[in-house]
Amino acid sequence: MEIKRAGSQPSAKGPAEYFTGTVRIDPLFSPPEPARVAMALVTFEPGARTAWHTHPLGQTLIVTAGSGLVQREGGAIEFIRPGDVVFFPPGEKHWHGASPTTAMSHIAIQEKLNGSPVNWLEQVTAAQYQG
Repeated sequence: MEIKRAGSQPSAKGPAEYFTGTVRIDPLFSPPEPARVAMALVTFEPGARTAWHTHPLGQTLIVTAGSGLVQREGGAIEFIRPGDVVFFPPGEKHWHGASPTTAMSHIAIQEKLNGSPVNWLEQVTAAQYQG
């Protein structure tokens, strides 16, 4: 058994090459192989968002606070709020982040394939974010 105590892992700033705006990533759990799952609590300040990206084995988001936006390629922007659970299937191009006026936090759960849980792509433009 292993217990990760709250505050025992340092927060990280979301890197500008993968995020627009202020984003904080708090790691929750990343067990050693052969396990592949990784989890983090991600907090987006108003207007902050990810770049477009895919996950080789999919991704689940559990919204814990605030108000956010998600979009899959070719789909409409959807609003998300606390209690919502979003699943992106493997390989689906998408982005997610806070609404323009309200911060948003979610727990992100994804699995690693060949050591990587994500394939980062281009930034979401202001026009794309505003729909």
